[in-house]
Amino acid sequence: MAELGIAGYSGSGKTTLVTRLIPELIARGLRVSTVKHTHHAVALDRRGDISRRLQRLGAQEVLLADARRWTLLHELRGEPEPSVSELAGRMASVDLLIVEGFKRHAHEKIEVHRPALGKAMLWPDDPRVMAVASDREIAGLPLPRLDLNDVPAIADFICRHYGF
Repeated sequence: MAELGIAGYSGSGKTTLVTRLIPELIARGLRVSTVKHTHHAVALDRRGDISRRLQRLGAQEVLLADARRWTLLHELRGEPEPSVSELAGRMASVDLLIVEGFKRHAHEKIEVHRPALGKAMLWPDDPRVMAVASDREIAGLPLPRLDLNDVPAIADFICRHYGF
């Protein structure tokens, strides 16, 4: 299973890119899954749901299932946050696992960068950044620069890189 990071600072457009890339890659015949890192509390349940009650009662994991899908909520309860590798190991194998966030993890990544945000770039300190997707040209960039708004071209780059 190929693992590709989409990394960058908050507000750079990572989620937008991922949500546009997934259908493009699936249309090319790839099976794609994602892992998304967030700094916000993850909650899939609603107030009063059984999952929330079981969680509050101390259940380590709560699995929710219906005729269309299932999801597993795992409470860390003081354990360290799992690595991308640990999370990926719990998932079914696919052609490409897109990892959004986890910008410090040791996987290959496409950096999403918007110069207008005024944030530093990741690639100078991270040799695993293999390209930069940006809405503007970046002078002196020694890596491939991908047009952030040209999703088919970004998908072409990914498919070439991983041999799909």
